[in-house]
Amino acid sequence: QVQLVESGGGLVQAGGSLRLSCAASGRTFSRYTMAWFRQPPGNEREFVARIRWSGGSTYYADSVKGRFTISRDYAKNTVHLQMNSLNAEDTAVYYCAAGLVLSNGLTTYDYWGQGTQVTVSS
Repeated sequence: QVQLVESGGGLVQAGGSLRLSCAASGRTFSRYTMAWFRQPPGNEREFVARIRWSGGSTYYADSVKGRFTISRDYAKNTVHLQMNSLNAEDTAVYYCAAGLVLSNGLTTYDYWGQGTQVTVSS
């Protein structure tokens, strides 16, 4: 079955960096869009970034544009989210997702990871 397993979360000071990883398994993802969403404390889950597995086109939420970079590693079937210049507003549980539709809407994604906590201290 499909599995998405996130890693790389943790505690970091404001201005610091973290790199999240999402290891994907269970099927061929060449036709899929891979995305990162996040859910801040007490708030709804929101879109962060997405990448087409084939071709590598990317799209970012305005709140992270210029600070975060999404990428994929074919050989390891892994998607990364490099997060720089972190601030307290980036504190959230970060989720990896996979879906066939090129979209920012969380309901269009079919598969989800369990999430990884990112906490930014100010």
